[in-house]
Amino acid sequence: REHAKPVILLHGNGGEHDHLSVMVDQLDSAGYLVYALDSRGQGANAPLEEYHYVDMAEDVYALIQELDLEKPALFGWSDGGNIALQMEVLHPGTAGAIITTGANIFPEGVETSFWAEFSLVKMMLYEPQMTFEDMHNIQCPALIVAGEHDLIDSAHTRAVAENIPHGKLLLLLGEDHGSHVYKSPKMGEVILDYFKEIGY
Repeated sequence: REHAKPVILLHGNGGEHDHLSVMVDQLDSAGYLVYALDSRGQGANAPLEEYHYVDMAEDVYALIQELDLEKPALFGWSDGGNIALQMEVLHPGTAGAIITTGANIFPEGVETSFWAEFSLVKMMLYEPQMTFEDMHNIQCPALIVAGEHDLIDSAHTRAVAENIPHGKLLLLLGEDHGSHVYKSPKMGEVILDYFKEIGY
């Protein structure tokens, strides 16, 4: 597998890598080298007093450096998508491609009725703090996905995609924030189709 293309998978808020188990199998079967992480303070990692997207983004960057990965593709669901975008904003040119679903670049992008559902709420109330101008610096291909009934405002999702120079928007009809991701094959199929499209 030494020539397999690397793909880093980032789970959602309060989640763990096993939530993406179906996608791991799909990408592995398609010949990609898959790294499914537990974000700091989540999954197999001990809980933290404080959580910050920038810290988690730096963790991903450190992993890429440590493993000497050459322009890996990053997939992130929800918080994982925020982290993928934040990593590339902090370290432009690191990612070969980015795919997010249900991501937001500032708190106002989230539909307010959903706040109570999440464990790492304090971070989500104030972070992330990226801007649409930051999105202009993401030069790799980026597929920005959301469910039709996502907790991320569809206008926010559209604006993120439109502000990334090689960004593409995909809204999945009938899906919510996680129905197409959590132990589902749908998002994996979307990713594989997108990789074909961009030649990754």
